[in-house]
Order: sequence, then structure tokens, then C-alpha cells
Amino acid sequence: MGIDTLGLREQKKRETRQAISDHATQLFLQRGFDKTTIADIANAARVAKMTVTNYFPRKEDLALDHHEAFVASLADAVGDRAPGESALAAVRRAFMEALERRDPVIGFTGREFARMIADSPTLVARLRDLHEQREAALAAVLVHELTPSSTSAIPGGRTSPGTAGPRGPVSPSPDAPEPGSPLNAPGAETVTARAVAAQLAATGRLLFRELQTRTLAGESPDTIAAALQPMAEQVFDLLEPSIGTYATR
Repeated sequence: MGIDTLGLREQKKRETRQAISDHATQLFLQRGFDKTTIADIANAARVAKMTVTNYFPRKEDLALDHHEAFVASLADAVGDRAPGESALAAVRRAFMEALERRDPVIGFTGREFARMIADSPTLVARLRDLHEQREAALAAVLVHELTPSSTSAIPGGRTSPGTAGPRGPVSPSPDAPEPGSPLNAPGAETVTARAVAAQLAATGRLLFRELQTRTLAGESPDTIAAALQPMAEQVFDLLEPSIGTYATR
């Protein structure tokens, strides 16, 4: 099979997936998510029900079709952070950039779509699950970076992953725990990484809900972005004293 044939197949798959997603969104907006069936979507897209489920194993994925990008967003921001950038700084920068481009991943979905989600207990529950998955994905990145040679002190005597580089580990501050201290144990470091992930994910969740609330109230994307920018800055500033240097690359 030639490369051109493989390319055409992939293009056809992408087109079919997009067509199914587009028809599903139209039906969800017209009828509501819970009243629309997979059979309805298959009929509208002129494909078999099995084709729909092959592309979208869960009905919720048809509505929340950015779910993979959403779950990975915080982890990707931290995993791709620049030298000298902390986890907090990376998440902050990524959010502000997404706010500038009105990214649907952070909640710019439009009023009708936001209403569809709010009116469906199934989608509300799924969105809550996706927020939890996003936090877990971020925690996994931070925990993965934990090694004995890649820690440095952060405020309060805790340790920070991901700070070692070509020059070697950063020396701990005078109030850092002694080697062998319970705070230097792998379990304690893991809990700290998860706590940082929880704080960053909670901030994202808060801003997402604020954005959705304002969308439902009928505010324009530009108005929402203008309101959220100082709110986000203030929340990130509040986190700065405690985790501002955590996981500095």
C-alpha cells in the first residue's frame, strides 16, 4: 500500500470523525444532550452506530470533543516549561496565552454550548471527572521528575523537583530538611508534588467555572477575557509565595 493511499485513508478518517462530531453538536444544541441518542447521531451523519462508537466510545466525548487536550493541558504546560521557569509560571503563562486566543479548552465555548453542558447532569459529571483527570495528569508529570539529584528547597522547607541541570543540583537553603528527614522521604515528596498539582488544578477549575458562568450570563468573549485577566493574575499571585519556585527547570 502506497504512502498516498495511507494518507487518503487518514484524511478520510479525520473527515468522518469531524462530520460525526459536527452532527452530534448540532443535535445536542437542538434537542439537549440527554435526549439525543447515538442512533440519532448515526442517522444524521449517515454512518452506522458502530462507526460512531468506534470514533467516540463515550457519548460524552461527542459533546466534549476537546477532552483529550483539556486533560493534558496542565501537564503539557509544565512538561514543556522553559529553563528557569517554575510549574506555577508555566501554568500561568499557558493560561494567559489561552485567554488571549479565546481557547475553548479553557472554557470559551459559546453561550448555547455552555447551556447544553449546564442542563445535562451527565455532562456536568463528566466535566468534573475531566478536571480530576487533568489534576492527576499534572501530578504524574511532577512526580515523574522527582529524583534524589533534582530537588531544591522551596518556602517552608519543602523540596522542589526538576531543578537540577547541567550545573548539578541546586544547594538546599538553610531551613531545608536534613538528608534522611521524613520530609525528604520519597513519600513526602510525592505528596508535595500532588499538593502542588491540586493547587494549580484548583485554580484552573475556578477560572473555568467563572468563564462558563459569565458565558451563560451572555457576556461576550472579549468582555470575559478582559474580566478574567486581572482575576487570574491575582489568583496566581496568591500562589506565588508558597509554590512560586517549585519545580523550576
